[in-house]
Amino acid sequence: MALLVAAAYFMEILDVTVIAPAAPAIAAEFGVDAVDVNVAITAYALTLGVLIPVSGWLARRYGVRPVFLTALLVFSAASAGCALAPGLASLTATRVLQGVGGALMVPVGRLMILRTTPKRDLVRAIAYLTWPALLAPVVAPLVGGALAEYASWRWIFVINVPLGLAALTVGFRLVPSLTEEDAPGPLDRTGFVLTAAGVAGLVVAAESVRSGFGPVVVIALVVTVAGLAAAGRHLLRAANPLVDLRTLRVRTFRTTAVSGAVYRALITAIPFLLPLFFQIGFGWSATGAGLALMALFVGNVGIKPATTPLMQRFGIRTVLLVSIAVGVACLAGLALLTPALPIPVTLLLLLLGGVARSTGFTAYNSVAFADVGPSELNHANTLLSTLHELGTGLGVAVAALLVRLGGLVADGSSAPFRVAFALLAALMLVPAAGALRLPRTAGDHVTGRAAAPAPRQA
Repeated sequence: MALLVAAAYFMEILDVTVIAPAAPAIAAEFGVDAVDVNVAITAYALTLGVLIPVSGWLARRYGVRPVFLTALLVFSAASAGCALAPGLASLTATRVLQGVGGALMVPVGRLMILRTTPKRDLVRAIAYLTWPALLAPVVAPLVGGALAEYASWRWIFVINVPLGLAALTVGFRLVPSLTEEDAPGPLDRTGFVLTAAGVAGLVVAAESVRSGFGPVVVIALVVTVAGLAAAGRHLLRAANPLVDLRTLRVRTFRTTAVSGAVYRALITAIPFLLPLFFQIGFGWSATGAGLALMALFVGNVGIKPATTPLMQRFGIRTVLLVSIAVGVACLAGLALLTPALPIPVTLLLLLLGGVARSTGFTAYNSVAFADVGPSELNHANTLLSTLHELGTGLGVAVAALLVRLGGLVADGSSAPFRVAFALLAALMLVPAAGALRLPRTAGDHVTGRAAAPAPRQA
């Protein structure tokens, strides 16, 4: 089941980023400007962000099995629709439908794993759910660019259809019928509207800031602050909130939800910046830049068998702090890269960055639900899924913003990217501060280092 959910997670993350490299090819076929294709990208991200918060209530109301299988079916059918789209309007519509499936299948799938996995096996199960977040952002630029250049951009969506149907077939055999003992209350419509407004504003701001800090970004940020502030106040007071924010009282979960979201945003920015850095700053081809990113992938996969033993030997907190420190060092190294350096040196730096990403993500995901009780799993999973999605989307926006800031303080084709990497390294202090506040024994009972759980409350 963990591998099944991981496959669904991979498809969902891949589709967030894979369309961007193919935007020029899509625009040429539809007879529009390349910038106009952003509406299809934003529509997908917006649907994901708005609907993920309601996934937990749907799972409680209708059960995990029907919601998960329906989401897989919708995602697969929408992928076929994207591949057959005759114009930008129809592509955008099918991307919205695809976002509906993606918003439900991953959070509900993760909830299924959390509810059926004993605490002692949680780290192993979470390890399967971590690799898509590591692999997809690295593979997406290469896959999207290669398919658009050598085949057709439509294949970006065609490949999802057999994968989705295979997952659906396996799902019918594996996914259990999990229902809540108590029927959930009515949908918290006020909470949904306020949360949706805040999340939608944030997604629009993140997508719009790539083109510059204009009126749209300002309005979207105002809607974000107002919507999320009102949503937070309502969710803390409602009898049956859409998402129970009281789960943030659990220290280990709060660290993953807040500091982990910042970490995810910063780490997600790196695969977005690197291809541009190598192409604009080093004069490499798009294919060469994409292939260089495979060093990140090798680091991600190469260290994976050792991540659990490392956490068992040194503890999750130590592994997390070392991962962040290595990540900061790699970002500083990227800021100092020059075309004159031997390529193996560059690839080695990317390899170490991939190792740090893998251990960091695994440590955060392993400790996230370590102290969350069974009755809190649904709300905690929904909240974390929402923050993960926003963190991923904000990563690209942060990268674009930092490059623009770099252009204001430095001249040259590569200088803005060097400044951006240096600023990313400085921002890593935020998740480092959160990790330092974790108890030394955080998550020991899920890694096997201790039998008793760590204190739950802050």
